[in-house]
Parts: sequence; C-alpha cells; structure tokens
Amino acid sequence: MPPNRVLVDSSFLYTLYDRSAPNNDLASAVAELYSGQFVIPYVVLTETAYLFRRAGEAPAVVRFLDALVAGNYQYEIVSPADLTRARDIMAQYADAKLDFVDCCIMALTERLNITQVCTFDHRDFNIFRPKHASHLEILP
Repeated sequence: MPPNRVLVDSSFLYTLYDRSAPNNDLASAVAELYSGQFVIPYVVLTETAYLFRRAGEAPAVVRFLDALVAGNYQYEIVSPADLTRARDIMAQYADAKLDFVDCCIMALTERLNITQVCTFDHRDFNIFRPKHASHLEILP
C-alpha cells in the first residue's frame, strides 16, 4: 500500500525552512517522519515566498527556493473545481474568516482524499469539516 500523502500549509513550510523559527525542530522532525509524502499546493509556494521576502528580502526567498528544489515533494495545482469548493468553504465558514490559501488546501484534501495536513494554523483546519472524513488530522 502506498504511503499516505500529506498536504502542506505555508505556516508549516515557512517554519520548516526558517531555522530561527520557534517550532523549526518540530517541523523538521515531522518532515523527516513523512519524507516523500508531502504534497505542496502551488498557492502555498506563493504565500510562503511572500513570508520569506517579508522577513529577509530576496536572499531568504532564494534560500527557500534552493531548499525546495533539493527536497522530495509533490506539487499540486488548484483546479477551477477546487476554486469553486474553496469559495463554498469560505462562504460556509464566513464567520471564521478563513484564509483563501487555507480554503484551497481544504478543497484539495477532499479532491485528493487526503486527511492529514501539516500546519501550525490549527484553528482554521480544526473548524473545517471535510466531505470525505469526519475531520482532518493536523500535524504536528
């Protein structure tokens, strides 16, 4: 049986590649444990690159991109159907003020039948109730 795939959020990806981040050791341990199973949505790359740019200008983004190229990751587009589902999730949980990228990840969990998400944004992902499972497992 193939290993489970795990969707990765920008909060996790940023923490994983920012060695000064408070939870970097925890993110690194999870990344080692789930090596080869990470699926990174392209929208997460944009948000994470923005976070690195804001924190350390272009050199930080370059180091992040170098690390991605060296990594063993799968990447996933957000399809028009995913955008529609992300919009529906955002509307359904309007009071929670969910982030667009988080809603895209939530839509992808359903389309890809993935139940695990690496994120440090537990609030948003714990609120969401996916169609394909009773809940999402949040790592770490």
